[in-house]
Amino acid sequence: MNILDTIIAHKKIEVVERKKIISESELKNTINFNKTCFSLISSLSKETTTGIIAEFKRKSPSKGFINEFADVTEITKGYASLGAAGLSVLTDNTFFGGSTKDLIAASANKIPILRKDFIIDKYQIAEAKSMGADVILLIAACLSKNDVKLLASYAVSLGLEVLLELHNETELNHICDDTILIGVNNRNLKDFTVDINASIEMSKLIPNSKIKIAESGINSTEILKTFKNAGFKGFLIGENFMKESNTVLAFDNFVKNI
Repeated sequence: MNILDTIIAHKKIEVVERKKIISESELKNTINFNKTCFSLISSLSKETTTGIIAEFKRKSPSKGFINEFADVTEITKGYASLGAAGLSVLTDNTFFGGSTKDLIAASANKIPILRKDFIIDKYQIAEAKSMGADVILLIAACLSKNDVKLLASYAVSLGLEVLLELHNETELNHICDDTILIGVNNRNLKDFTVDINASIEMSKLIPNSKIKIAESGINSTEILKTFKNAGFKGFLIGENFMKESNTVLAFDNFVKNI
């Protein structure tokens, strides 16, 4: 199996186990479940936005630990105070070293938060809302067109926004009314290779009514500006900042050069 298949196989088992710990009805009775979500759509639509969705990520399957002992509270607070349009927080533990606690800690910042995980079940969406997330990620590579439509509809019914992640033009038919945010990942989730030209080519095929977000491989302001010129409003960046000893300073210096 490739990396993506391995992650999804594990995720199916994980979801079954998590349902045994706390039911969906119990999730709906948590404090965060009824809070009003912050809008990433609105944040990315502002003329003054940096467009950067700053990601907190400790490790990846391809590179291992990037920043094993990073402080989620300190780093996300720094991102938010220095102009991030939104935050992305990994909640997968096995492959990315994330946790529910990381997202809950990050939700103290009053900006939109994306739950970055491999969502395959409605339960995970209710779980995201109970954590304090504002946006969920749906990955076309591991979901059918109908799966995306059903999961996105459920997320929107809970007040969440949806970021649909695409990798190639065969996945364009996964776009639906409830997926306003469309991400194009330059990283191939099957072998984790990166091709930054993928977003540029894909941008020409995505309807202009959608908000386009470039993901992965953005390691310079020049690349960000190239994506912006191609019509992208959002830029998901994690490793470029997380790999530095002073993550917040790295983010600050990057923003100053946009």
